[in-house]
Amino acid sequence: MNKKITIAIDGYSSTGKSTVAKELAKALEYIYVDSGAMYRAVTLYAMQNDFVGSSFFNDESLINKLNEIQLHFQLNAKTANADMYLNGENVEKEIRTLEVSNLVSKVSANSDVRKKLVAIQKEMGKNKGVVMDGRDIGTVVFKDAELKIFMNASADTRAERRYKELTDKGENVSYEEILKNVVERDQMDTSRKDSPLVKASDAIEIDNSNLTRKEQFDKILSLVKDKLN
Repeated sequence: MNKKITIAIDGYSSTGKSTVAKELAKALEYIYVDSGAMYRAVTLYAMQNDFVGSSFFNDESLINKLNEIQLHFQLNAKTANADMYLNGENVEKEIRTLEVSNLVSKVSANSDVRKKLVAIQKEMGKNKGVVMDGRDIGTVVFKDAELKIFMNASADTRAERRYKELTDKGENVSYEEILKNVVERDQMDTSRKDSPLVKASDAIEIDNSNLTRKEQFDKILSLVKDKLN
């Protein structure tokens, strides 16, 4: 199958966008790009340099350092996944913490940050054969993507999934703080001025609250095959 398309997967936090995007990319032998990991890496950089915290965001200082932030994905031979590297250092584990989750919407709302990362993302997908997930992939990064998916699920369902994911990793978190984070991120992602989270007019919405991982994958793979044929 020589024809390649661009697949944009948007949606709310903890809807399993990255999981299904990775599975699709592997099945199709496409490039997978986790745009959220890129915003998380910039957030981690801002945290490390005391540019952002729960009660402050020194956005000017971060903007002045954007040119010093180098991001790239590198295949992890053990997991077969692409890990996020920040200035040459593997930060895949560090960017998945609740601390980063609590601040990433604040950093990702910055127009200069978005401009830098969108430019990188567009370059990554210029030759098609890419699956990218995020908040503005179908509306900003790849407006002409052949297939756009918008993923949704109830806040309770998403909080339960995130809670299990973090506790399985050994993190000491409560379900209540996870749910609070999910609701707050929804509000910030949908209300920011620059590239808010919205469903593209030509996107297909999938509510996976009651879908198994396999049911979700099979449903989206069927949509991909329709586009390829």
